[in-house]
Amino acid sequence: MASSTPSPLLKQPVKLACVQLATGPDKAANLSRAADKVREAASSGAKIVVLPECFNSPYGCAHFPQYAEPLLPSPPSPEQSPSFHALSAMARDNGVYLIGGSIPELYTAPSTAANGKEEEETKTYFNTSLIFSPSGSLLATHRKVHLFDIDIPGGITFKESDVLSPGNKLTVVDLPEYGRISVAICYDVRFPELAMIAARKGCFALVYPGAFNLTTGPLHWRLLGQARAVDNQVYVALCSPARDMSADYHAWGHSMVVDPMAKVLVEAEETETIVTADLDGDMIEAARKGIPLRDQRRFDVYPDVSQGKARYEE
Repeated sequence: MASSTPSPLLKQPVKLACVQLATGPDKAANLSRAADKVREAASSGAKIVVLPECFNSPYGCAHFPQYAEPLLPSPPSPEQSPSFHALSAMARDNGVYLIGGSIPELYTAPSTAANGKEEEETKTYFNTSLIFSPSGSLLATHRKVHLFDIDIPGGITFKESDVLSPGNKLTVVDLPEYGRISVAICYDVRFPELAMIAARKGCFALVYPGAFNLTTGPLHWRLLGQARAVDNQVYVALCSPARDMSADYHAWGHSMVVDPMAKVLVEAEETETIVTADLDGDMIEAARKGIPLRDQRRFDVYPDVSQGKARYEE
């Protein structure tokens, strides 16, 4: 008789590290600093390492076109995308799964007029995360699905859509020794449907490189990390840049890892640092046995969003 015990989402314990990186206007220096910090995280025993949103550049609409790199066709040449090759080397040299934060991506496509003649090429920009294996091979690409367009009177006004285009898929990544994770970027964390679908596709962790600011950070950063964890009874990792008050955009910092019961296991302050946490599949199963949401959902009352027409890559 087949066992009714669910197979573990996380096949074996693993240490995850969030690198809260200090970045500046020099892309080469940012890449070099990231390599040093990934090496440091790996030396602590981390096998999954996360970099922050826009780790290779300043964050801001004025900066995206200047720092954007073409990623397609893949793999790009080192001249086209130094960040792609730097990330691949970081993963390979340290034998880690690397969630490469995000970088501005340039996608160029020729426009064709009605008469069939080619017109000027059109340029599209994305906020894109690259995920690499311990061998340095590209496992997945996530383009930020929900763009950061907000206007809080007396707080912050920001409109990514002035420059960026949105991605159109949820990203699930298989790490063969451990299981599945989902990667999304910053503002994506505010949309619970994305997390629910990923969790119901069998992910043991939701990973969000992000750069919340000094208005939304103290209000919602921790709250959203805990909400996505308690909603789905999985681990959640949030990885921010370090705060730089001399930059155009002031990141909140406070990178953290939250467990399946929504307990914050580790949290940074605002300066450059590395935070690590040990993830254990038994913790996921204990949470789901103690509060058995998976057996109590009422899909006769409301739909299961994971059974819809969601676009996702795995």
